[in-house]
Amino acid sequence: MGFFDVWKSLDPDEILRRINAATERDVRAALDAHRCSTDDLVALLSPAAVPFLEEMAQKAHESTLRQFGRQILLFTPIYISNHCINQCVYCGFNAKNKIHRRQLSLEEVEFEAAAIAKTGLKHILLLTGEAPNVATPGYIEESLSIISRYFTSVGIEIYPVDEEGYARFVDAGADSLTVYQETYNADLYKTLHPAGPKRDFRFRLEALERGARARMRGINLGGLLGLDHWRREAFFTAMHADWIMTTFPEVELGLSLPRMRPHAGCYEPAHIVSDTDIVQAMTAFRLFLPRAGITLSTRESAAFRDNVLPLGITRLSAGSCTSVGSHTEEEGSGQFDINDERSVVDMDANLRGHGYQPVYQDWRMA
Repeated sequence: MGFFDVWKSLDPDEILRRINAATERDVRAALDAHRCSTDDLVALLSPAAVPFLEEMAQKAHESTLRQFGRQILLFTPIYISNHCINQCVYCGFNAKNKIHRRQLSLEEVEFEAAAIAKTGLKHILLLTGEAPNVATPGYIEESLSIISRYFTSVGIEIYPVDEEGYARFVDAGADSLTVYQETYNADLYKTLHPAGPKRDFRFRLEALERGARARMRGINLGGLLGLDHWRREAFFTAMHADWIMTTFPEVELGLSLPRMRPHAGCYEPAHIVSDTDIVQAMTAFRLFLPRAGITLSTRESAAFRDNVLPLGITRLSAGSCTSVGSHTEEEGSGQFDINDERSVVDMDANLRGHGYQPVYQDWRMA
């Protein structure tokens, strides 16, 4: 049974009702539990848990120290193509948006990779838009072969492919896979993806398990917060993560909490997600999934990322750019607007100033 079957068995309206109906007693029981159950997760994500956020934060901090110490892995994205045939209404790469489309040549891929490597980073995330007829699997394989010469860990965040396709990417140098479901609400998903292959909800939902079967060492997932009720999205994200960890225990699992940011286009999120909401989701994730990595991207401000650092964060992007070739050229049209523009040097100094050790390679300190 795959996660799609698990997802089908969960009534989203009933999940939201249960979350809203949770009581302070339920929250207290969840905080006192040795290991959080699904019912405990519901309570920790509920409105009733808001008065307990300080205690949740303290427990999340203690759990993170036990599992990860004071080490934070640093990485950065490399965008090599922004061509896209999807019409995701919330994305700057939407095929209908009148932006400059570009794809790096293989020579430019190497130039960009070499420039990033000079910052000392050893972990990188390769991204493209979803246009397999332009950023072909062969092009991505060749790009991976080049980039992997400069970095010890190369992740991919591209269009979903079949298991054989992921296996080919692993052979070319990829060792982790990131796929955001965006929303676990299937009806809303159809509205948000009016055209393009991304409209296939199930094929996207099952991408991570195909990647895990293809020997991806790391699997990273999340929902784009702001598209639907954040409490319900956080619940389904955590359930998806728990299923991956249980089914593929050898996989290094990571969660992310991306929040809607300004982008090319006019879509406005239907649900406002506050800083407090992010903190509640993050601490609930840490208490429910103590061994999972948690990433907070440069969608968030420097001040906010610094403030929530002790609450469960294990990975941070640094020196990020969301347009093609922007590590070596003037930045063009990005997928979304960056909110924390600190360089790798600045992030390193900031982490050390807060008592953390920036990690650059295979969990060894720089």
